[in-house]
Amino acid sequence: MKKYKMKSGVRLKLLRRTLRERRVLAQYVREVKAPCLQSETIARRRETIDLVASIVMACPNLERLVGFYPIYDHEFDRLTHALSTRKRLKEHVWIIGENDAVTQRSHRQLPPGLMDMEQVGNFLHFHEAWTSLTTLLIHSHNRGVLEHDVFIDVFNRLPSLRDLCISGFDADDFNDATLQALPALRSLRLQALPGISDQGLWRFASAPTTCGMRCLSLVDLGIVSLLVVSKLLAHMTDLRRFTLVQESPLELPVGTLIFQPVLASSLEYMHWDIRAPGTANASLASSIRAAGFPKLRTLRAPSDHDGVLQAVCRPRAQIVLPSDKYSTAHRNAMTDDRGNLDRTLFAARKLAQERLEEARKTVQFKVVVDEGGVVMQIYDFNGFVGTTGSKITYTLKPDIPGSDDAVIDVSDVTNNSKEANVKDGCTGLWNASHPAGKKWWNHSERFRYRPVDLQTFF
Repeated sequence: MKKYKMKSGVRLKLLRRTLRERRVLAQYVREVKAPCLQSETIARRRETIDLVASIVMACPNLERLVGFYPIYDHEFDRLTHALSTRKRLKEHVWIIGENDAVTQRSHRQLPPGLMDMEQVGNFLHFHEAWTSLTTLLIHSHNRGVLEHDVFIDVFNRLPSLRDLCISGFDADDFNDATLQALPALRSLRLQALPGISDQGLWRFASAPTTCGMRCLSLVDLGIVSLLVVSKLLAHMTDLRRFTLVQESPLELPVGTLIFQPVLASSLEYMHWDIRAPGTANASLASSIRAAGFPKLRTLRAPSDHDGVLQAVCRPRAQIVLPSDKYSTAHRNAMTDDRGNLDRTLFAARKLAQERLEEARKTVQFKVVVDEGGVVMQIYDFNGFVGTTGSKITYTLKPDIPGSDDAVIDVSDVTNNSKEANVKDGCTGLWNASHPAGKKWWNHSERFRYRPVDLQTFF
């Protein structure tokens, strides 16, 4: 590689040459991992995008392009065109960016109609050949626009769609009406969508298309009523995983009294994170005690303020991880105020561990051994947090190992921060034993690949 006097893209150019020269080999390529876009000039970024596009065109049976997700601003680019021709594509990530023409029209008129006919037609055309696409993530970056009718037309063009994530769109783009138009899905994640209301989710729970759903994630939707969550869980009889994250409290309507406010007969995994204190945690705990979740095996609750959810799970000897002592949150614990610290997963583990340590200081019960009325031994058993006999494991591990955020976010796959860790850089040292010496194996430092599976979103 040293004979190629290029500043960047050397490996991509070599890969492209190999695939073009060995077409039989190119037919077996199912997945391509390209390096994340760096902070380079516009011309350099465009050159990298075009280079990746040429690699995609060289792989006729490509199913996934991993880790390389440039922003689409409703302008033509070669990579998007190249991907649109891959008939066996299984997954795709749309990062919808701001378009100058759309922004100017938004100053003169209200939606719909901000996208012109050419922009709509081009975007829909990209999906014509994706009959095998099963996983789709659509995220609005910097107020990118993708209108309600376009969403519906896209869904109608993807007959194999099973896993869907929608994130960051305004109420004019994705709302209750769009939600009702969703096809039958296996997994759904809705994040930061102000157009979704309690009423829309209530109607969505009763839709026949939700009966076979196995994974549902509701992130930062601002749900008000606990009854909405209760209906979703009760009507989705095949649901296996459920994630709920929001800042605002989740409460029962005034005057409502329900013995089991939340229940799900098939749920196996739950992430429950309501950051504002309220009665929702206590309601969930009471439902678990009353056998409302017979198949639940894992519960992750970072905002378990009073430990009521930890108390209904299987007792654990330790919650904190060995790596916590090296984390950034641990180093800042002496300087940060408690309010900021409570937002981190490290703080949640720390508080859960403190509850365990406090319980161990007390004697919960004694065992007295006597023979013939004579006391021979007295054993003291210290306290613990949890319910003996419970099958539920209380965990505070993140979706991405090493992260201090419990739930994976779009930025975890679109940013290069996970790769750009200097300590993880590779210079070829692993091959230092080669007899040709350092000049043969040494190369400029590049970042190690950390795969992030899109299925982690669900």
